[in-house]
Amino acid sequence: MSWLASVIGFLPLLVKGALVTLEITLLAIILSAIISFIIGLMRLSKHRTVRIIATMYVEVLRGTSLLVQLFWLYFALPMLLDVQIPAMTAAILALGMNYGAYGSEVVRSSILSVPRGQYEAATALNMGPWLRMRRIILPQALSLMLPSFGNLQIELLKGTSLVYLITLTDLTYQGMLLRTYDSSSTAQIFAALLIMYFILSYALTLLIRFAERRMARGRA
Repeated sequence: MSWLASVIGFLPLLVKGALVTLEITLLAIILSAIISFIIGLMRLSKHRTVRIIATMYVEVLRGTSLLVQLFWLYFALPMLLDVQIPAMTAAILALGMNYGAYGSEVVRSSILSVPRGQYEAATALNMGPWLRMRRIILPQALSLMLPSFGNLQIELLKGTSLVYLITLTDLTYQGMLLRTYDSSSTAQIFAALLIMYFILSYALTLLIRFAERRMARGRA
Protein backbone atom coordinates (compact mmCIF):
# COMPACT_ATOMS: atom_id res chain seq x y z
CA MET A 1 0.00 0.00 0.00
CA SER A 2 2.84 2.41 0.78
CA TRP A 3 4.23 1.79 -2.74
CA LEU A 4 0.83 2.62 -4.28
CA ALA A 5 0.45 5.67 -2.04
CA SER A 6 3.84 6.95 -3.21
CA VAL A 7 2.85 6.58 -6.88
CA ILE A 8 -0.47 8.36 -6.29
CA GLY A 9 1.40 11.18 -4.57
CA PHE A 10 3.61 11.61 -7.65
CA LEU A 11 0.70 11.71 -10.11
CA PRO A 12 -0.13 15.46 -10.15
CA LEU A 13 3.40 16.44 -11.24
CA LEU A 14 3.66 13.53 -13.68
CA VAL A 15 0.30 14.38 -15.28
CA LYS A 16 1.47 17.98 -15.65
CA GLY A 17 4.59 16.73 -17.41
CA ALA A 18 2.55 14.31 -19.56
CA LEU A 19 0.50 17.24 -20.88
CA VAL A 20 3.70 18.99 -21.99
CA THR A 21 4.91 15.76 -23.60
CA LEU A 22 1.59 15.38 -25.41
CA GLU A 23 1.70 18.96 -26.69
CA ILE A 24 5.23 18.53 -28.04
CA THR A 25 4.31 15.18 -29.60
CA LEU A 26 1.21 16.43 -31.42
CA LEU A 27 2.90 19.56 -32.81
CA ALA A 28 6.00 17.59 -33.84
CA ILE A 29 3.80 14.97 -35.55
CA ILE A 30 2.11 17.69 -37.61
CA LEU A 31 5.47 19.19 -38.60
CA SER A 32 7.01 15.80 -39.39
CA ALA A 33 4.02 14.86 -41.57
CA ILE A 34 4.35 18.09 -43.58
CA ILE A 35 8.11 17.58 -44.01
CA SER A 36 7.60 13.90 -44.89
CA PHE A 37 5.35 14.73 -47.82
CA ILE A 38 7.41 17.68 -49.06
CA ILE A 39 10.74 15.84 -48.97
CA GLY A 40 9.20 12.55 -50.13
CA LEU A 41 7.72 14.21 -53.21
CA MET A 42 10.94 16.13 -53.83
CA ARG A 43 12.82 12.82 -53.94
CA LEU A 44 10.48 11.71 -56.73
CA SER A 45 10.99 14.91 -58.73
CA LYS A 46 12.15 14.75 -62.35
CA HIS A 47 14.64 17.53 -61.58
CA ARG A 48 18.00 16.21 -60.44
CA THR A 49 18.82 19.28 -58.32
CA VAL A 50 15.59 18.93 -56.35
CA ARG A 51 16.29 15.23 -55.75
CA ILE A 52 19.86 15.98 -54.58
CA ILE A 53 18.67 18.63 -52.09
CA ALA A 54 16.04 16.26 -50.67
CA THR A 55 18.51 13.38 -50.47
CA MET A 56 21.05 15.53 -48.64
CA TYR A 57 18.39 16.58 -46.14
CA VAL A 58 17.41 12.97 -45.48
CA GLU A 59 20.96 11.67 -45.16
CA VAL A 60 22.11 14.47 -42.83
CA LEU A 61 19.08 14.28 -40.54
CA ARG A 62 19.07 10.47 -40.40
CA GLY A 63 22.84 10.23 -40.09
CA THR A 64 23.22 12.50 -37.07
CA SER A 65 22.00 12.19 -33.49
CA LEU A 66 18.61 13.63 -32.56
CA LEU A 67 20.13 14.81 -29.28
CA VAL A 68 22.88 16.72 -31.12
CA GLN A 69 20.29 18.26 -33.44
CA LEU A 70 18.28 19.34 -30.40
CA PHE A 71 21.35 20.90 -28.77
CA TRP A 72 22.33 22.57 -32.05
CA LEU A 73 18.95 24.27 -32.40
CA TYR A 74 18.72 25.34 -28.77
CA PHE A 75 22.34 26.19 -27.88
CA ALA A 76 24.42 26.64 -31.06
CA LEU A 77 22.08 28.22 -33.62
CA PRO A 78 21.02 31.12 -31.35
CA MET A 79 24.73 31.99 -30.88
CA LEU A 80 25.20 32.14 -34.65
CA LEU A 81 22.01 34.14 -35.31
CA ASP A 82 22.09 36.12 -32.07
CA VAL A 83 18.44 35.17 -31.53
CA GLN A 84 17.21 32.97 -28.68
CA ILE A 85 14.98 30.11 -29.83
CA PRO A 86 12.38 29.08 -27.21
CA ALA A 87 12.91 25.58 -25.83
CA MET A 88 9.47 24.43 -27.01
CA THR A 89 10.16 25.66 -30.55
CA ALA A 90 13.58 23.99 -30.62
CA ALA A 91 12.10 20.69 -29.41
CA ILE A 92 9.30 20.69 -31.99
CA LEU A 93 11.69 21.64 -34.80
CA ALA A 94 14.27 18.99 -33.89
CA LEU A 95 11.71 16.20 -33.55
CA GLY A 96 9.69 17.26 -36.59
CA MET A 97 12.71 17.61 -38.85
CA ASN A 98 14.33 14.38 -37.69
CA TYR A 99 11.28 12.16 -37.98
CA GLY A 100 10.21 14.00 -41.12
CA ALA A 101 13.40 12.71 -42.74
CA TYR A 102 12.46 9.14 -41.85
CA GLY A 103 8.85 9.74 -42.88
CA SER A 104 9.90 11.01 -46.31
CA GLU A 105 11.23 7.55 -47.09
CA VAL A 106 7.84 6.09 -46.15
CA VAL A 107 6.11 8.54 -48.50
CA ARG A 108 8.53 7.87 -51.34
CA SER A 109 8.41 4.08 -51.08
CA SER A 110 4.60 4.01 -50.68
CA ILE A 111 4.08 6.12 -53.79
CA LEU A 112 6.47 3.91 -55.74
CA SER A 113 4.49 0.86 -54.55
CA VAL A 114 1.33 2.00 -56.34
CA PRO A 115 0.95 -0.19 -59.46
CA ARG A 116 2.26 1.40 -62.64
CA GLY A 117 -1.06 0.72 -64.33
CA GLN A 118 -2.69 3.37 -62.12
CA TYR A 119 -0.35 6.01 -63.52
CA GLU A 120 -1.06 4.89 -67.06
CA ALA A 121 -4.83 4.89 -66.53
CA ALA A 122 -4.72 8.42 -65.05
CA THR A 123 -2.58 9.62 -67.97
CA ALA A 124 -5.06 8.06 -70.41
CA LEU A 125 -7.79 10.13 -68.72
CA ASN A 126 -5.73 13.24 -69.54
CA MET A 127 -4.95 14.00 -65.88
CA GLY A 128 -2.01 16.31 -65.16
CA PRO A 129 0.78 15.23 -62.76
CA TRP A 130 -0.62 17.02 -59.69
CA LEU A 131 -4.23 15.98 -60.32
CA ARG A 132 -3.07 12.40 -60.90
CA MET A 133 -1.09 12.45 -57.67
CA ARG A 134 -3.92 14.01 -55.62
CA ARG A 135 -6.84 11.99 -56.97
CA ILE A 136 -5.34 8.63 -57.88
CA ILE A 137 -1.89 7.95 -56.42
CA LEU A 138 -1.92 9.50 -52.93
CA PRO A 139 -5.27 7.97 -51.81
CA GLN A 140 -3.85 4.51 -52.57
CA ALA A 141 -0.42 5.28 -51.13
CA LEU A 142 -1.86 6.63 -47.86
CA SER A 143 -3.15 3.22 -46.81
CA LEU A 144 0.36 1.84 -47.35
CA MET A 145 1.93 4.68 -45.35
CA LEU A 146 -0.21 4.44 -42.22
CA PRO A 147 1.41 1.42 -40.48
CA SER A 148 4.94 2.81 -40.95
CA PHE A 149 3.83 6.31 -40.01
CA GLY A 150 2.26 4.86 -36.87
CA ASN A 151 5.56 3.29 -35.83
CA LEU A 152 7.37 6.58 -36.45
CA GLN A 153 4.88 8.56 -34.36
CA ILE A 154 5.36 6.20 -31.42
CA GLU A 155 9.14 6.55 -31.80
CA LEU A 156 8.67 10.33 -31.88
CA LEU A 157 6.70 10.18 -28.64
CA LYS A 158 9.51 8.25 -26.97
CA GLY A 159 12.03 10.70 -28.46
CA THR A 160 10.40 13.53 -26.52
CA SER A 161 12.10 12.15 -23.40
CA LEU A 162 15.24 13.99 -24.57
CA VAL A 163 13.69 17.45 -24.38
CA TYR A 164 14.12 17.65 -20.60
CA LEU A 165 17.81 18.25 -21.36
CA ILE A 166 16.89 21.71 -22.69
CA THR A 167 14.84 22.49 -19.56
CA LEU A 168 11.38 21.63 -20.87
CA THR A 169 9.17 20.38 -18.04
CA ASP A 170 7.98 17.26 -19.83
CA LEU A 171 7.15 13.89 -18.31
CA THR A 172 10.78 12.79 -17.97
CA TYR A 173 11.77 16.15 -16.44
CA GLN A 174 9.10 15.83 -13.77
CA GLY A 175 10.22 12.29 -13.01
CA MET A 176 13.83 13.35 -12.63
CA LEU A 177 12.75 16.28 -10.47
CA LEU A 178 10.79 13.98 -8.15
CA ARG A 179 13.77 11.65 -7.94
CA THR A 180 16.00 14.58 -6.91
CA TYR A 181 13.73 15.33 -3.95
CA ASP A 182 13.09 11.70 -2.98
CA SER A 183 15.78 9.33 -4.23
CA SER A 184 14.43 6.55 -2.01
CA SER A 185 11.38 6.34 -4.31
CA THR A 186 13.41 5.94 -7.52
CA ALA A 187 11.82 2.58 -8.37
CA GLN A 188 8.28 3.92 -7.93
CA ILE A 189 9.01 7.06 -9.94
CA PHE A 190 10.49 5.23 -12.91
CA ALA A 191 7.73 2.62 -12.77
CA ALA A 192 5.17 5.43 -12.99
CA LEU A 193 7.09 6.93 -15.93
CA LEU A 194 7.06 3.60 -17.76
CA ILE A 195 3.33 3.21 -17.23
CA MET A 196 2.52 6.75 -18.39
CA TYR A 197 4.67 6.50 -21.52
CA PHE A 198 2.98 3.18 -22.28
CA ILE A 199 -0.48 4.74 -21.88
CA LEU A 200 0.42 7.61 -24.24
CA SER A 201 1.97 5.32 -26.86
CA TYR A 202 -0.93 2.86 -26.67
CA ALA A 203 -3.41 5.71 -27.17
CA LEU A 204 -1.47 6.69 -30.31
CA THR A 205 -1.54 3.06 -31.47
CA LEU A 206 -5.33 2.93 -31.09
CA LEU A 207 -5.74 6.14 -33.07
CA ILE A 208 -3.56 4.81 -35.87
CA ARG A 209 -5.46 1.51 -35.98
CA PHE A 210 -8.73 3.43 -36.15
CA ALA A 211 -7.38 5.47 -39.08
CA GLU A 212 -6.25 2.27 -40.82
CA ARG A 213 -9.72 0.75 -40.46
CA ARG A 214 -11.37 3.88 -41.82
CA MET A 215 -8.94 3.96 -44.73
CA ALA A 216 -9.53 0.27 -45.51
CA ARG A 217 -13.30 0.79 -45.34
CA GLY A 218 -13.02 3.76 -47.70
CA ARG A 219 -11.06 1.71 -50.23
CA ALA A 220 -13.58 -1.12 -49.99
